[in-house]
Amino acid sequence: DRLKQLFKPDSVALFGASDVEGALGTVILNNLKSGGFHGEITLVNPKYETIGDEPCFPSLAAASREVDLAVIVAPAKVVPSIITDCGESGVGAAIVISANFSEAGPKGAALEAEMLRRARRYGMRILGPNCLGVIRPRVGLNATFAKSAVKTGKVALVAQSGAFCTALLDWGASKGFGFSAVASLGATADVGFGDVLDYLALDPETRSILLYIEGVSDARAFISGLRVAARLKPVIV
Repeated sequence: DRLKQLFKPDSVALFGASDVEGALGTVILNNLKSGGFHGEITLVNPKYETIGDEPCFPSLAAASREVDLAVIVAPAKVVPSIITDCGESGVGAAIVISANFSEAGPKGAALEAEMLRRARRYGMRILGPNCLGVIRPRVGLNATFAKSAVKTGKVALVAQSGAFCTALLDWGASKGFGFSAVASLGATADVGFGDVLDYLALDPETRSILLYIEGVSDARAFISGLRVAARLKPVIV
């Protein structure tokens, strides 16, 4: 299941990995490492041959490794070609943290459409673009640029707004409150509330689900996911 690769990957590739202090690629790399993720992390950025003491590859094809989840912080204009690289390497899901897609006007919207077209060719699922990412404390996955460390808990947080996610994560860190999963959906170009609700409804680590919604693009999938989830556990909107 592609959503399992999004929420419980065995291996991650970070596109746009960096060692420049404060850069998103650096913050996310540090979060992936400090979260305690046990799987293999592959670094991809044609500008580097190594980052720290780890090899950095120009493409995933060049790394020739099996990867479940791609985390992408590269400029929007190169994201469609990255999706092709991922698809040809058998990646099941991608988190596109990069911005400047449909929210940036017609040129960005065309890039977003091309990104989705390529993802569908390979059966890949995409979270985002323009999102904070995904956190799964129990498997040590922190594929976000959030500052707070996140404890393991029983509540899943799903929000479109990255700012709302970070505010709640900061609050949780100060109160010792944990989460089973955190998913920032961003522009919901592909993976939406319905998909995530379907997954979390059957997730044994999640006892209740908290949604922060700004708009729903696929009402039918949302209501269907909500119906399934709400039969099994509390859903707060």
